[in-house]
Amino acid sequence: MPHCRFVTEQTQTAPQRPQAGGLDGFFKISQRGSTVGREVRGGLVTFLTMAYIIVLNPLILGFVPDSTGAFLGGGAEPGSGIPAIAAGTALVAGVLTIAMGGFANFPLALATGLGLNAFVANTIARQSTWEAAMGLVVLEGIVILLLVLTGFRKAVFHAVPQQLKVAISVGIGLFIALIGFVDARVVTRIPDAFQTTVPVQLGADGHLGGWPVLVFCLGLALMIALWVRKVRGAILISILVTTVVAVVVEAIAELGAASGDNPTGWSLSVPTLSGDIVGLPSFDTLGEVDLFGAFGSAGTGVLAALLLVFSLLLADFFDTMGTMTAIGAEAGLNDEEGTPPNAQRILVVDSVAAIAGGAAGVSSNTSYIESASGVGEGARTGLASIVTGALFLLATFFTPLVAAIPSEAAVPALVLVGFLMMQQVTEIDWRDLEVAIPAFLTVVLMPFTYSISVGIGAGFVAYVFIKVVVGKAREVHPIMWVVAALFVVYFAYTPISGWLS
Repeated sequence: MPHCRFVTEQTQTAPQRPQAGGLDGFFKISQRGSTVGREVRGGLVTFLTMAYIIVLNPLILGFVPDSTGAFLGGGAEPGSGIPAIAAGTALVAGVLTIAMGGFANFPLALATGLGLNAFVANTIARQSTWEAAMGLVVLEGIVILLLVLTGFRKAVFHAVPQQLKVAISVGIGLFIALIGFVDARVVTRIPDAFQTTVPVQLGADGHLGGWPVLVFCLGLALMIALWVRKVRGAILISILVTTVVAVVVEAIAELGAASGDNPTGWSLSVPTLSGDIVGLPSFDTLGEVDLFGAFGSAGTGVLAALLLVFSLLLADFFDTMGTMTAIGAEAGLNDEEGTPPNAQRILVVDSVAAIAGGAAGVSSNTSYIESASGVGEGARTGLASIVTGALFLLATFFTPLVAAIPSEAAVPALVLVGFLMMQQVTEIDWRDLEVAIPAFLTVVLMPFTYSISVGIGAGFVAYVFIKVVVGKAREVHPIMWVVAALFVVYFAYTPISGWLS
């Protein structure tokens, strides 16, 4: 069974094997200590862990009217564009994930970025049109691509102190574990009616209850048991077995989706197989882009539109840096400086993904930390990404089948992988306050704010601030000064946008 290795161990690789040819040689499968079987399993697990985005992205984008009252996909009614958004989401994720595997040879999958899509829907589209909002996403992707090609994005990565990179990986581990618990409704938000300052609680009412939560607990217990017993395919076996259990439970109990009136229903998707399983996809959102429309919109204007692009850019820019570092560390692929192989190519594909997501009308695509579940299953090369991408393309025809996998069956993988990534915390010198405090802020703010970028930004700003306070400003890399200043602007987005208005 593959296991987690710390960043500092990356130089201690296995003895070099003779260079293989064919599939093995192209992807360096044996060289990275993997097998074709592990890559296929890892790619499948990553897809199963990420498949929820095909269902979730349409729910986020499909019910928000733009400033003209129109909905994404061309419909006049809320949710009318959901089939097209789902198909476009799967299409772009498939194509770009395959590109990541073939061009960058890295076990990293891409799809519409959560958080980014909510920002596009609730902040940008409401002030302009859906076409103009997607135009800003395309422009943001173009800017990032230029920064990658000029080497600036990679230079920023090298300017970050090693222990802060480790903190990013640890923070993401906690973050994805929290995502798992929230998606399974083991952790829920306390309703505003209770008028309490406590933000979250156990279960729907302070206690664990309901069949879906039980299915999650069974899946997590099975996954842990198989993992500690070093059973190959532990994560995949657990997901498949738990999905079967979930389908049976739903067939008997008819729980339906969770809602205010049904707090113990299924979280993101209901595990049922009904109606047509196969159908031709609709891609009505593709090409619905107005590149500069937001700059002339009454709701935004030139300065506000530039600030929106800047906010999108910062979130996209650092999310991927943190994600690829964490994935590389978990796979044991990073070098002494914590840099994964083919970093420049990874960043190029990710930048193109942002452009493609906007052009396809499904919001910016970015690298997914859920790829860590596939790495936990043994994925070490781009072959796993090609498997994941192919399954996304196939999912454009099988959306009902993909929707049958409930989050309760898939997200136990996030909890387990979160633990594996958390093990790197020992690489941080917690006695050195100059790096320990920024590392702490990085780690805790990712889960507490549900944002990778916020954690990274807080850590960077704190690092520069502390170096200035202790009289070591000269030790701060010039790029860190620039990035910290940009994050200050990012955090002050609301007052700045209000002043511009």
